[in-house]
Amino acid sequence: MVSCSSAFARRMLMVAAVAGIGLTGAINNAAADAKFQNWIAEFRGTAMKSGISAATYNRAFAGVTEIDPEVLQKAQFQPEFTEPVWGYLDNRVNEQSIATGREMARKYSRWLSAIEKSYGVDRNILLAIWSMETNFGEIMKRDDVMRDAVRSLATLAYADQRRAKYARTQLIAAMKILQTGDIDRSHLTGSWAGALGHTQFIPTSYLAYAVDMDGNGKRDIWNSVPDALATAANLLRKNGWQSGRTWGYEVVLPAGRKFPGGSRTIAEWQSLGVVRANGKAFPHGSEKATLKVPDGRNGPTFLMTRNFFVLKNYNNADKYALGVGLLADQIAGSTGLRQDWNRPFTPITMKEREELQHHLRELGYYDGKVDGKIGTGSRDAIQAFQKQMGLDPDGHPSKEVLTVIRKK
Repeated sequence: MVSCSSAFARRMLMVAAVAGIGLTGAINNAAADAKFQNWIAEFRGTAMKSGISAATYNRAFAGVTEIDPEVLQKAQFQPEFTEPVWGYLDNRVNEQSIATGREMARKYSRWLSAIEKSYGVDRNILLAIWSMETNFGEIMKRDDVMRDAVRSLATLAYADQRRAKYARTQLIAAMKILQTGDIDRSHLTGSWAGALGHTQFIPTSYLAYAVDMDGNGKRDIWNSVPDALATAANLLRKNGWQSGRTWGYEVVLPAGRKFPGGSRTIAEWQSLGVVRANGKAFPHGSEKATLKVPDGRNGPTFLMTRNFFVLKNYNNADKYALGVGLLADQIAGSTGLRQDWNRPFTPITMKEREELQHHLRELGYYDGKVDGKIGTGSRDAIQAFQKQMGLDPDGHPSKEVLTVIRKK
């Protein structure tokens, strides 16, 4: 047994390091804060030229005196581009998200029917986006995740050179939202990157697509689920969503054959020996599709239609769009993939992953949230336990690790 998780140990080292900095660190922080406040004063002119009133600017920056260091830390890690596909999807497409999606489908059935009628976007796609973005709004209740949108965007504009142009544009858009009166200052919150509300719209996208679905006079994607889902539907429709069509098909490739890249009609793919994994016929032979093999030839293979690429207007990552599509299908009643991911371990259920985290916490390896979602803290804890037990420290939430830890 160890006394603490490696993640916890790193935090203790950081505390010690900060304590050692002493007065010099305090002086440096004060200087940094003064520079940030100067930047805020200088940015006022840019905002005014973009139509932001002095009163709105003052309201937006009231109480914003220093950057948010956690925003800069979070900016270094984007899981859709760093995690293996199975790790990314296991955290997002699972029995818990499917069950909650079906529950929300029942709860908001009337609104989903109205949104489908108005925008032509399948309700299950909208529910999957809501799940992927904020876990059906649960993330919006977490102070450790949700940030002040003005402070976050100002932090990125001031201190993140790669994102400065994006952040300046979004910061002005956020102030325009405040100026419209759709949301008050205290509720103008979002992700570290300034994505807003239940369905996580960046401010410029909000201005372009936000909808007052519930008819109360405000486009409130923070507090109105109908507004948030309709806003997502509006974005998809205006970016070319094809009503009544799927996002893609799981397929099986004939063994030993190489396939060309690019887009072809489904009939052309069929002529090359590509068939649906569930054995059913393709409904639209003239529809164009692109072959995607996200986990190699030994993992699931897909023909992606136009709607898949429309989903990428929401988040330009294949893993994200695939997650939305797979989750939507299973909320609708699909049994899931025929070919599982090519994981290097035996997977466990969401409940079993919660159990694993609970055991790791009880043994002193883990101090994070017990939610079944495997992030850096969980992987570090698993690795520490594996090392202690003389196992290969791969950090995977496997059946093998769970079997060993149950005996402790």
